[in-house]
Amino acid sequence: MQSATPAAPPIAPLPAPVRPDPVRDRWAAPMRLAIAEAALAPATGDVPVGALVLGPGGEVIGRGHNEREAVGDPTAHAEVVAIRQAAEQVGEWRLSGCTLVVTLEPCTMCAGAIVLSRIDRVVYGALDEKAGAAGSLFDVMRDRRLNHRPEVIWGVLADECGEQLREFFDTHR
Repeated sequence: MQSATPAAPPIAPLPAPVRPDPVRDRWAAPMRLAIAEAALAPATGDVPVGALVLGPGGEVIGRGHNEREAVGDPTAHAEVVAIRQAAEQVGEWRLSGCTLVVTLEPCTMCAGAIVLSRIDRVVYGALDEKAGAAGSLFDVMRDRRLNHRPEVIWGVLADECGEQLREFFDTHR
């Protein structure tokens, strides 16, 4: 009788290759800056949402995080704060050629401000299924009836952006 040879241990499957995403990957570095900006909001009890406005050359010309609780202003969303700062930097309300990078899908108010400021592109991280106005609940920015429609790129570092929000709400409920 022959002795049975021990079975070889199973070989673990290789992880799936990470495929480059030429649309989203180029926005990862600015999104990380927006995530860092969002981290400033909880100190005042505000929801951690961060935004940057990038000028036509890619430089940061406006930044903001939620400040509604801090200043008692219902319009002090990260996007609006960043847009106001960028307009002041540029010296006018038209932000043509600019990109807004934000950690959470903009709401209807912010989508309206984006359209009215003539921002050319919006890059966002996490979806907002309860109040999103860039494709989730509404799609204000791509509404053909409006006079300006920015390009919308969604899902950039969505997991990291969503985790920042989940951690906040886990400790504030």
